[in-house]
Amino acid sequence: MLHTIGGFDRIGEENAFAVLARATELAAQGRDIINLGIGQPDFKTPDHIVEAAIKALRDGQHGYTPATGIAPLREAVSADLLKRHGVETDPGNILIVPGGKVTMFMAILMFGEPGSEILYPDPGFPIYRSMIEFTGARPVPVPIREENDFAFSAEETLSLITDKTRLLILNSPANPTGGVTPRAEIEKLVAGLERFPDVAVMSDEIYSQMTYDGMEHVSLLGFPSLRDRLILLDGWSKTYAMTGWRMGFSLWPEGLIDKARKLAVNAWSCVNAPAQFGALAALTGPQTAVADMVREFDGRRKVTVDGLNAIEGISCRVPLGAFYAFPNIKQTGWKAKALASALLEETGVATIGGPDFGVLGEGYIRLSYANSTDNIRDALGRIEKFLNENRKN
Repeated sequence: MLHTIGGFDRIGEENAFAVLARATELAAQGRDIINLGIGQPDFKTPDHIVEAAIKALRDGQHGYTPATGIAPLREAVSADLLKRHGVETDPGNILIVPGGKVTMFMAILMFGEPGSEILYPDPGFPIYRSMIEFTGARPVPVPIREENDFAFSAEETLSLITDKTRLLILNSPANPTGGVTPRAEIEKLVAGLERFPDVAVMSDEIYSQMTYDGMEHVSLLGFPSLRDRLILLDGWSKTYAMTGWRMGFSLWPEGLIDKARKLAVNAWSCVNAPAQFGALAALTGPQTAVADMVREFDGRRKVTVDGLNAIEGISCRVPLGAFYAFPNIKQTGWKAKALASALLEETGVATIGGPDFGVLGEGYIRLSYANSTDNIRDALGRIEKFLNENRKN
């Protein structure tokens, strides 16, 4: 029998893909499946982006590119950050990566080792904890609480930092909750971090352009005191409906960018060349598709929240960002993962159980409203019927 070494016995996964696989299997059997589990827009990538990638292929863009990404794309990312956040950045500190997860992988690998601690949101994106445990570092959950509208608390976060803390991971707008942390709380956190100058910060801002009800996205990039230790994660997947393109970018401090470049050289050499030209067209071309998609998500958000709150035993806070609802299902009497499994198998509605996002996820399920309004209404009707017939308390 083969025995692996390192931390491979500790590594976890993202259960949304397991749910996607099961939903796909059931659909192949002829079942009527509504997938509210996977976190990806149901829109097509805008045509001008697709055409730019096709043109790049036809123009002969078939070879390697620099490990950090083609220069025009890094310059376009820098220009986009200036436009959206009002902050000038050096294109030389930008790394084009094959999807947002890669930035998590690299940052946690850089700072995680036995004896160190890394703080991460709970409930939060499951890869944070998985990678922390893989490195041998101690994962320290930062509670993300419903009573705080799923925003992180600066005071609670700062209280968890010790002399072993190497990295703090933040995510707003957040997966799985849809929570958005307001400016006042972020400013309080940044001020408090001045007491911990050796703690690096990775800010996952992949949903930065998806906020609602006038809620402002506050990028940590806007705080000069953090610039020498801030790793910014963003990309094209959610904003431009490009999940399958595997296109992300990260901004690194001067002291880390070359380490990140070397990791890129060792791991994937460079990102798919024609996809980079598609990403360039996304940033430099018309942005109407982005605004249209967010407007549609906003309407679906309202249908989702109203529908969930109309179901006996379920209550749902109004998410202010991303495209997720994280309803409280404690009064149904069901455990979250058991309910998510039953909903898929019995009703054909795919959701994700809250514990897949952390210990504090018990009592919640995640629904993605990146599906049509008609499908969302149908799914909510199925959920309500199932719970009325299978109530546990």
